[in-house]
Amino acid sequence: MRIGLLGTGNVARALAHGWRAAGHDVLLGSRAPKERADLGLPVAGLHETAAHAEVLVNATPGTVSVELLRSIGRPALAGKLLIDVGVGLSDDYTELSHPNSSLGEQIQGAFPLTPVVKTLCTMDSTVMIAPDGLDGPSTVFLSGDDAEAKRTTGRLLTDLGWPPSSQLDIGGIATARGQEHFALLFMGIAGGLGAHAFNINVVTRAAG
Repeated sequence: MRIGLLGTGNVARALAHGWRAAGHDVLLGSRAPKERADLGLPVAGLHETAAHAEVLVNATPGTVSVELLRSIGRPALAGKLLIDVGVGLSDDYTELSHPNSSLGEQIQGAFPLTPVVKTLCTMDSTVMIAPDGLDGPSTVFLSGDDAEAKRTTGRLLTDLGWPPSSQLDIGGIATARGQEHFALLFMGIAGGLGAHAFNINVVTRAAG
């Protein structure tokens, strides 16, 4: 698939490398593409990236994501699957910018013709593309209102190494709140471990 990743930071680059290794056509979108030509990945302007992509990925800071997407415009995003992996956090990582909502909901509300799926925001970028590097299976969550969009997202997650058994659909886009609000616990766990390369696993009661 043609995947356009909005952003050029660690998350966008990691996902681009992961999907490119799986055979997808990836393109990073930047407000200043000429300044990001040294990344070893194709980079274009935001509008060009949106036009090229079948699937868009929001990997921009959550505090500016809606504004950035609005600069691209509703018509350019209409009908495209948008996978949102962003979280809005304060500069010191102690507060959420959407404490009573979620970035995923804000994007879906602003772009009603663009199916939004929230995923991959509960882990570090290194884990996003190498879940088998952890000491055991773990869980990746999906939130969204469009069933077909979630199926496509699930296939793309599989291409990153997440088998269907590790994928948990937790419901509509409103459930993105739980995913994003985990960011505060993530920072606490990272502080306790002294590391960011970890993930959580949903463990259910044994049968019988």
